[in-house]
Amino acid sequence: MKPLKIANQTLAWGKRTYIMGILNATPDSFSGDGLLPPMFSEKTGGARGGLAQAKSFVEAGADILDVGGESTRPGSEPVNADEENRRVIPLIRAIAEEMPETLISVDTYKASVAEAALNAGAHIVNDVWGLRADPELASVVAKFGCPVILMHNRSNPASVEVRDQLGNAYIGAKYENLLEEVKAELLESVQIAEQAGVKREAIILDPGIGFGKTIEQNLALNNRLDEIRALGFPLLLGPSRKSFIGYTLDLPADERVEGTAASVAVGIARGADIIRVHDVKEMTRIARMTDAIVR
Repeated sequence: MKPLKIANQTLAWGKRTYIMGILNATPDSFSGDGLLPPMFSEKTGGARGGLAQAKSFVEAGADILDVGGESTRPGSEPVNADEENRRVIPLIRAIAEEMPETLISVDTYKASVAEAALNAGAHIVNDVWGLRADPELASVVAKFGCPVILMHNRSNPASVEVRDQLGNAYIGAKYENLLEEVKAELLESVQIAEQAGVKREAIILDPGIGFGKTIEQNLALNNRLDEIRALGFPLLLGPSRKSFIGYTLDLPADERVEGTAASVAVGIARGADIIRVHDVKEMTRIARMTDAIVR
């Protein structure tokens, strides 16, 4: 795969693993790390606490900062575009101004939010619905010529299991063949992107660990990432603190760093190019060590 040039940086796929740090400008992140409240104000949005967290992430090894304003945890309530913009745009603008060398991703499936974020200084769009939720988003990505992360998602709000301490988890969608169906649906999202004018080399795939899949299905996807990587696109893996780890180890979200580490190490060994994580310092070390072994 060709290296991907973004702003003044180049991501050389296969050379090393890139670290994406999660900045949740939300009050209801499943992991408990959201910036709202108390680190939120009407004037600055999530910028008040988010900028300090962004700087600490970059110092710890993050290559990309992923800013999101709507929780995607199972059972979460959607927010409208105006509220999402209020949460993320001040933070994106602050990072772009204070840390101009840092790559910024906006975690949104709404075209209007993506456009505002890209105008504010974001470089990448990360869509958990793979361009299927908002028919205008693909055109926005094409217009800006920016990279896009397309995630597989069969989430169904009606299929959520709730357990105290462990959080919510999807009971799972119906699959006849998990890997083949995930690959086929990712390629459908690729087709949507390319038909809108998005360049093939600007597309990154995400198998959607934790989205509309059972614990067993998530574990299987994690272990068989190489089959998705074989489609010929860079691959993002986002297992950080998720419920499949909590249910496997019987641990709450704030005690899943070791489980995340195992998932990340196996994922890198199976071909992940980017890992999306909350615990940037720890996972940067895991990635560097795994790279030293497998790359």
